[in-house]
Amino acid sequence: MSKDRPGIIASITGAIFKLNGDVADLNQSVLCNYLSMILSVSFPENVNKEDLIAAISHIETECRFEVSIKEISPEEEKVQPPEETYIMTVQGPNRGGLVHGISQFCYDYNINILDLVTTLKDDQYTMALQLDLKNCTVSLKQIQEALEEYSKQSGQNVMMQHSDIFQVTNEVTFH
Repeated sequence: MSKDRPGIIASITGAIFKLNGDVADLNQSVLCNYLSMILSVSFPENVNKEDLIAAISHIETECRFEVSIKEISPEEEKVQPPEETYIMTVQGPNRGGLVHGISQFCYDYNINILDLVTTLKDDQYTMALQLDLKNCTVSLKQIQEALEEYSKQSGQNVMMQHSDIFQVTNEVTFH
């Protein structure tokens, strides 16, 4: 994480490249002018955490990078993303507890949130969630009915659809 500026991704991936690292996955976002980035990277066996931290600390920048490194076991690397995902959108007037309410709804039905993006503009709050329903405790029909009730009670417009349908009808894409 760092205060945002042009070139951060190039600098970080350049440090990784110099250590013969291979970036498999990268997710970055800027919020309140701070960039946060999560990377999945493999390195030769002779490269350790200290080598990577040293390489990143030598990047010339006005704002220090905050770095956290987690080594992933080979078993954890083999976990595949779900084959089918759903997209839920939530829109309505801003008020406290919106993210909590929808995340609690997902928890109550054992729905895993894979990705969550929120925006607030002109007192209108919008959420887009990528969901994994494979361990859901009820049928899709029951979820849709519960979402209709939740939508009425919360005053939010809540819609859930298969990610394939969402991607065909919207310009926003999730990985």
